[in-house]
Amino acid sequence: MSEDRTPIRTKAWAPAGRALALLTAFAVATAGIAPTVSPAHAQDAALRGMPVIRDTEIEQLLRDYAQPILRAAGLAKQNVRVVVLGERSFNAFVMDGRHIFINAGALFDAKTPNEIIGVFAHETGHLAGGHLMKLREQLATAQTASIIAMLAGVGAMVAGARAGGGGGDVGMAAIMAPQSAIQRTLLAYVRTQEDQADHAGVKFLNATGQSPKGMVDLFTRLTNEALFNSRYIDPYLQTHPMPAERVATLAALAKTSPNWDHKDSPELQLRHDMMRAKLSGFMDRPDTVARRYTLGDHSLPARYARAISAYRHSDLRRALVLIDELIQAQPNNPYFYELKGQALLEGGHPAEAVAPLRRAAQLSQRAPLIEIMLAQALNATNNKAVAEEAAALLRSAILREPDAPEAYSQLAMAYGRKGDLANADLASAQAAFSRGDIVTARQLAARAKTRLPVGSPAWVRADDIVNVKPPKARNTPN
Repeated sequence: MSEDRTPIRTKAWAPAGRALALLTAFAVATAGIAPTVSPAHAQDAALRGMPVIRDTEIEQLLRDYAQPILRAAGLAKQNVRVVVLGERSFNAFVMDGRHIFINAGALFDAKTPNEIIGVFAHETGHLAGGHLMKLREQLATAQTASIIAMLAGVGAMVAGARAGGGGGDVGMAAIMAPQSAIQRTLLAYVRTQEDQADHAGVKFLNATGQSPKGMVDLFTRLTNEALFNSRYIDPYLQTHPMPAERVATLAALAKTSPNWDHKDSPELQLRHDMMRAKLSGFMDRPDTVARRYTLGDHSLPARYARAISAYRHSDLRRALVLIDELIQAQPNNPYFYELKGQALLEGGHPAEAVAPLRRAAQLSQRAPLIEIMLAQALNATNNKAVAEEAAALLRSAILREPDAPEAYSQLAMAYGRKGDLANADLASAQAAFSRGDIVTARQLAARAKTRLPVGSPAWVRADDIVNVKPPKARNTPN
């Protein structure tokens, strides 16, 4: 369900109470800028190094949450993706104008769809307001001012040393005072952006006929959690407005909305609860799942969480019983068949996993992530007769999911089983490239070129990878 990577971040949407050091701000300004690469199937550079969770059911729900907001903001054609990170803290942020990142912890902690929709509305406010570009411009100006201040301070230190006086203290003061002023100016600018994103978020919610109440409720809850710490924090050293001030301003605006009392539909609330149950089943310890979803709770989300937890923690027989009960309750739910197939595949029964995964792919209208898992099950049977079927599934999935390293790895296995070594090498090269391993990718692509017809589409793809230069090493924030 997830791929573990090390995160690279820029400015985050989070409860107030965290200072942003000026030096960190400079590093953050460049952290999201990635080298340009030419091959069509390069792994999205903004996602490299992040603990990304991929799941068809969750991603479809979040698309349904985000798309109306993006349309209201005029961003529907920019192909903005929602990316779920496998972090338990409550956080969401934007970093490159093409993604909204949200932690699994935020999805789990949000009690209603409207709360997460409010988060997306806020983040869309940052995108629509061009805040990332404006912040980079402010950081560039601040960096220049900081360097000038530092040089002036060093000059004072040198002059003081030559005079034999206390120039060291004077010079250090000359360095620190302007730096502090620059830092406060930058943070004030960021707080202004956060306030603007709040107002834009309410505007987008109103335009889509949705309530801003979830946004206010969420902020209020985060305020209560941060209240004790924020009592002892300098409000001018925060990247966000202070909690009470921010919530009061937002609530006053939100309560004027004609949609204030609008509720999420029961169907949407159930999908939200199923998402939270799924995340708990996959991410929480069995005892935590058992406490949260007790045996006396016969709701569909509770049964979903318990079934996932059972399979995740080596009780496959019990898990299959629970999953079959879910299928009986909703025989046309593709994600229950997907879960059964995944449990069987990871439990060492790939041949038995094929049938439920076929059904899941059919019911989901050939969702690419499910097709990739089906192909993985076919490959794992070690049956040469199904190698072409696996390859066809993977080629189809890659057209819609070109940044999935596992798909290329499985495609290489399918080609290898067919004896097509040229395309196996190319698929392996694409897998390495998608993971960011440029050196290995170039080596495999070079070998593929020697086996492919010169000038063929596959040869051209291999040649593209061979000619990509590895990105230069650079410093990144810790």
